[in-house]
Amino acid sequence: MFRARRIWVTAATVLAVAGGMSGSAQATPPSDAGPFTTTAAADDGTLPPGWRITGKGSAQQLVWRSGKRVPMGDARVEFHAGGRLLGVPKPAKDGRTFRLGLGAVAPQQLTDLQVLAAGRRLDAAGDNSGSGSGRSEAVARPAAPLPAGAIDPGKPGSYRTTTGEYTLNSVRLPGYPQPIEMQAVVVAPKGATGKRPLALFLHGRHYTCYKPGTEDITGDWPCPAGLKSVPSYRGYLRDQQLLASQGYVTVSISANGINAQDADVEDAGAEGRSSLVRQHLARWAEWSAHPETAPAVVRNAPRADLSRVLLVGHSRGGEGVNRAAMDSLYPPPAAQDGYRGPVRWKIRGTVLIGPTIFGQNPVADVPSATILPGCDGDVSDLQGEVYVDGTRGVSKGTALHSAVYVEGADHNFFNTEWTPGQAEAPASDDFYDDPDQRDAVCSPGAATRLTADQQHKAGSTYIATAARLFVAGDDRARELLDGSGRRAPSADPARVLTHAVGANRGAGFLPDGQVTVSGGTLCSAVDPDPAVACLDADTKGSSPHFATWEAAKEVGRRAVALRWSTAGSKVTVRPGKPVSLGGAKSLALRVIVPPNTTGTQLDVSLTDTAGHRATLGRVRVDGLPGTERTASYWAREVRVPLTAASRAGLDLKRVKSLDLTPRSRSGKAWLMDAWGWRPGTPAAVPAPLPRVDIGRLTVKEGDSGVKTYRVPVQVSGHGSGQVRVYVNNPATNQDTSRLVTVRPGGNSIDVPVKVEGNTRFDYGVQHDIYVKAVHGAVVGAHRGGVTAENDDPMPTFKVTPIADRVTEGRPLKWKVTLSAPADVELNPSFIVQPVATGPELSTLDVDPTWLRENSGEEPAPERALSKVPLFLWTSVPTGQLSAEISVPTITDQVTEQPESVRFVAVNENGDPQTGGPELTGTVLDAS
Repeated sequence: MFRARRIWVTAATVLAVAGGMSGSAQATPPSDAGPFTTTAAADDGTLPPGWRITGKGSAQQLVWRSGKRVPMGDARVEFHAGGRLLGVPKPAKDGRTFRLGLGAVAPQQLTDLQVLAAGRRLDAAGDNSGSGSGRSEAVARPAAPLPAGAIDPGKPGSYRTTTGEYTLNSVRLPGYPQPIEMQAVVVAPKGATGKRPLALFLHGRHYTCYKPGTEDITGDWPCPAGLKSVPSYRGYLRDQQLLASQGYVTVSISANGINAQDADVEDAGAEGRSSLVRQHLARWAEWSAHPETAPAVVRNAPRADLSRVLLVGHSRGGEGVNRAAMDSLYPPPAAQDGYRGPVRWKIRGTVLIGPTIFGQNPVADVPSATILPGCDGDVSDLQGEVYVDGTRGVSKGTALHSAVYVEGADHNFFNTEWTPGQAEAPASDDFYDDPDQRDAVCSPGAATRLTADQQHKAGSTYIATAARLFVAGDDRARELLDGSGRRAPSADPARVLTHAVGANRGAGFLPDGQVTVSGGTLCSAVDPDPAVACLDADTKGSSPHFATWEAAKEVGRRAVALRWSTAGSKVTVRPGKPVSLGGAKSLALRVIVPPNTTGTQLDVSLTDTAGHRATLGRVRVDGLPGTERTASYWAREVRVPLTAASRAGLDLKRVKSLDLTPRSRSGKAWLMDAWGWRPGTPAAVPAPLPRVDIGRLTVKEGDSGVKTYRVPVQVSGHGSGQVRVYVNNPATNQDTSRLVTVRPGGNSIDVPVKVEGNTRFDYGVQHDIYVKAVHGAVVGAHRGGVTAENDDPMPTFKVTPIADRVTEGRPLKWKVTLSAPADVELNPSFIVQPVATGPELSTLDVDPTWLRENSGEEPAPERALSKVPLFLWTSVPTGQLSAEISVPTITDQVTEQPESVRFVAVNENGDPQTGGPELTGTVLDAS
């Protein structure tokens, strides 16, 4: 693990100087044009390979450059330091360079730097795939197919279909400088009478432009001359055709304008995508009422019934349609909203395909089915599981929220325009495959890996299944989504597993609430302490249930961990008050076991408040196929009937505890929850809830005094509810949290921020807060804060010699003096240049370790120092005026003439600065 004790001390940390006077320059850092370090030691204070500090003044940035192009995908690229989220960098157009403003980041915070995207490592050992070794010697064998369900929604319906497109005037959305296209493809049934339900599809984040006949792709918008727009919105035609054959009007909309600009908005595009969805729905509502105003393709289709709408979103499109469902029920603040008209539609459910959920803010009262691709190489942590887990206890709990785990599916192949051999533009398999490091589960050709057509067919089938349940209200489809262990044969040969919360699940045992555990432990889903975390950092593979969020440590997000070495080691879960299972038919448990394990057996028992105990039965849980590259620690749903409890005379309305007794010889398991279950799908009626949105205030620090600002918070809607507020300390990057009751018009989320004015240079300070719903509330914009910008000039510096003529073996030294002290560490920097006359100091004349650390070059073969990319810098500590800078020389046995060296200050691009300060020195032979 690379460590950086001081953020500036690295060959990549070339801080340039700018200024026009000889001998004086401004201590500003350069852009990423200069060379990046190629070597780094673990404990010598250097940054890892590929990292550097760049920028100018208050715009100083931490920059990482990948050895390969990082594909433009849906997972958010994040910088982490010391196991905590440092920030979300902005990508450069080269697809390799990522920049993050440092703000008030202290030097000691930049330890253990990592680049992560949905939990996978991008910067490890020069590998931007996050592949690791990818090897597994004991991958689980494919299990026998599940029994078929009562119906198969993947079968085409009786209608023929018609297809066409429309293009409307572009729209302006808050936070997006360029207008967003209003373009879509419609597939509708022919000959269908009456109004038909509407299914709207929204694609995810992908390249926006390409040059036909080449592999050239960009993320620009609008597309430059000679390039065409990538038609991502046409990638769901097969899904649309299946639904249209069953009587649905379908529309898939384009969002390239958002994809190209969402790196510059705080929510990664969630509100923008919601606004775009609602802009289209508003048009459809108008066309349904006034068909003569509609485009030809819409006029030729049956009228859409806007009271029966299904939203389907892929990747960031999933988060977008989730937000659209929220915004349709609980309107967002007008300043953030790109649609401010009436809501003339009703969203009956959502289908979320490999979705992101950066805000971890699912809509609890709108049914959902989340497809989790087992070989997702983009949103690889399968964070979409939060659309299920994150709804527990938030509202009424009657909406079904299903997770649909598709073994062997990648992220891209659900969209044909992202699929090689089918796409119009360049496309790829997002699961990185190294021929020398084949993944036993997900590499093409593995027994568990699906082909593109197999995967897409499975996706179509389960989209249609959700439509059948959520929109058509056919309860026979429920068993295909709710963990009942039935399959839709049209999805064969894909192995599809499901579990769910909500619907007719009643009271239950939730580790997130007030509960005590004996015989096992309550573990934390997200915690940097390996003794507390459900899965520690050394675990091979990951769990969708424990996907990380903004805070490094989350409160109240837990599971029950079981670990045993002998059979019969009972674990008891006791809720804070008795649980009523009255009316339930079974107890449904969601249990995780390690990937590739089989035969984990647990006896399930209940005890009531009178002390009566009954063993309900024994369950068997098998692990999913998995490797260190997959998120296969995923809960299987198992059920045991409550008939034994009734026979034993248990009072099921007053259950005191749940016992799990392992009958396997040894093993591990995690209980996510247990619920009283009975069949049926109740109507999901949204509750009137308060909505919380966090804003951001940007201010100048000023020259004197202390001003107090408050983080902008808006609470709208109805009633009261609870949210958890996390406040980040920018000086330590530590979070504190508190539970807050919110109601419209209240100011219970009151976060004051003090900004001290001064006349000393710094990098500005960003104060952040994050909010998550706990009970009886929804959260829209989940993060915001106060940003205090620096408004003082950076000091200039001058150089004077201390020892610029020395005998070999002694260091050359100079003194760098600032024109004024600064409130941050400053780093004057120089680049070696050829000397004007005479012999030049060579690579064999300086300390070899120093040379490697500062240039990435080996001393041999001997060459002049000006022939290697050598930078020299020093650090002037906070509040101080000067520092020394030196070049360590070594003694050799060769008789030599005096040799010289010359360093020139660099400008903000990392290039030698004309007329800037110079460091010159001469080394004399020791003999």
